[in-house]
Amino acid sequence: MAAQALGRALVSAKWLSEAVRAGRVGAGLRVLDASWYPPQERNARQEFKERHIPGASFFDIEECRDKSSPYDFMLPSEAHFADYVGRLGVSNDTHVVVYDGDELGTFYAPRAWWMFRAFGHREVSVLNGGFKNWVKEGHPVTAEPSQPAQAVFKATLDKTLLKTFEEMMENVGSKKFQVVDSRPAGRFQGTELDQGLESGHIPGAVNMPFSTFLTESGHEKSIEEIQQMFHEKKVDLSKPLTATCRKGVTACHIALAAYLCGKPDVAVYDGSWSEWFHRAPPQYKVTELKRNKG
Repeated sequence: MAAQALGRALVSAKWLSEAVRAGRVGAGLRVLDASWYPPQERNARQEFKERHIPGASFFDIEECRDKSSPYDFMLPSEAHFADYVGRLGVSNDTHVVVYDGDELGTFYAPRAWWMFRAFGHREVSVLNGGFKNWVKEGHPVTAEPSQPAQAVFKATLDKTLLKTFEEMMENVGSKKFQVVDSRPAGRFQGTELDQGLESGHIPGAVNMPFSTFLTESGHEKSIEEIQQMFHEKKVDLSKPLTATCRKGVTACHIALAAYLCGKPDVAVYDGSWSEWFHRAPPQYKVTELKRNKG
């Protein structure tokens, strides 16, 4: 199957627990907790210190980003990313497994997965079901800090996996690629605030909320189910596709879902709605609310 030939985008808790028990976590296999929560709700780093998968390190998305940008979580430079993951013991030969502790099962881990891929790393997987199911299934946890040896990582940005504001603006007219928005329906439609911003969407975008790719237990849906979801939304996986959201995080769920279906080239609009809202002209912000008022 083509999806398997692309590499292990997902690994199971059973597979990872066996690797942990066999002592394989090290230079060849690194486990990263990429959790992030609104500060007023949960403290990701503190929770990691108290309980994590044995041998795991904390991947701090607040640190591994472009801090000079006015927008949240924009990709860092190649040098910044290479230095950051090198300090976590990741080399170009390391198989990286990312997870997070969100109650949904998976939230921020696909962003870390996509970041590694955007910087040229192919051996990266998401823990299917996340930390929530790891704990539920009785796999080991620890508070013991890991101390990975510094590694050398060479980062090369794959610009085909990234879209800029200018490219998104041009596409409104040219329609060179399909656009899928992973935010909840109310935010896409513009009927509810998006973390303080007026909401809406880019003209021509299709809405596929990221949570719909997950089962009730928090695992990724089957390839067949995902393919059917894209089909029902008239998204053609044989044609160019870009994912967007609020700040470039849940858009990576679209990239992951498409990857599982054999499409590894989905780009992410890194600035997403937070940039589009501030930079696009009013007629390029589609909202149901304005139509309702009219």
